[in-house]
Amino acid sequence: MSSDLRSKVTTGPLQGSESTSATSGRLRTTSGIHRTEAPPPAPTQTAQPIKFSPAEFNTAMVHFYRGEVQRSNTWRNRLDTTTNWAVITAGATLSFAFSSTTNPHFVIPINSILVAFFLFMEARRYRYYEIWSSRVRVIETGYFAQLLTPESGINREWAEHLAADLITPHFTISEWEAVGRRLRRNYLWIFMLLALSWNLKVYLHPAPATSFDHFLDRASVGIVPGSVIFLAGVIFNLGIFIFAIATVRLREATGEVLSQHQFSFRSFTRIPGWTRAASTTRRAATQRRAKQARQRVKTTSTLSGEFKRIDISETPDRKTVKEETVKR
Repeated sequence: MSSDLRSKVTTGPLQGSESTSATSGRLRTTSGIHRTEAPPPAPTQTAQPIKFSPAEFNTAMVHFYRGEVQRSNTWRNRLDTTTNWAVITAGATLSFAFSSTTNPHFVIPINSILVAFFLFMEARRYRYYEIWSSRVRVIETGYFAQLLTPESGINREWAEHLAADLITPHFTISEWEAVGRRLRRNYLWIFMLLALSWNLKVYLHPAPATSFDHFLDRASVGIVPGSVIFLAGVIFNLGIFIFAIATVRLREATGEVLSQHQFSFRSFTRIPGWTRAASTTRRAATQRRAKQARQRVKTTSTLSGEFKRIDISETPDRKTVKEETVKR
């Protein structure tokens, strides 16, 4: 009897907190803490917009504004550093060139090339500076200015503009505009100083030149005649001056100190710089390929020397398509 009970108990399923002993065959009740149960299904979460109180929103905007100001100040210091490099190298070059009559004059054109490299480096840094500076201007114009004049009301345009910039960050100005701005504000005067100093160096040392031909003879560098050096300098400085004037009309930068009627929230779909021309070229190529594809659909060539002419006729009730095979 006990063996039958043992076999039934050991082979039967355990219910809840019941267990058996292999030696005595008696049922033993255990605590419910050892029971293994499947975890309950996780509740489905639905995406809900987070709502902030006015105090939380103002705190977040203040901290965000402080962070953007810190970023813009950091990149502004980098701009000043590059300008300092250009000024220091120009001063050192001129001091060396005019310190002795035997010192060569070609160090001044070499320094002009070095200053040009500094110009492009500063233009790249200026583009990064404009990212943070434009965000600061958006917050100041759309948020703080409206808080100080509450009768005008706070609109959501500046917030949408700023959110789009945070989601898809990009440069706000083109490379050409950045180069033109830094050239007109700082580097144009350095290039002018170097050009005048080179002419003065060639004219004065070791003695004042008596004629223009004598001036060109002194301007020669090795096997390169002075006329070539002089012509290259004229083309270089004239090109810089023309570029500075040609880029005056480029005004993509929004981080500049502008009044409210001149400041606008532009769409981020604008393509700055030379990429605008590339986009136009790609659009024309796409339209041309689409036109060629439509022509191939109308007359489809086959390997047997036949082509199919498709005639589409439209009636008030329905549209019919007729296909006709023509021998070549």
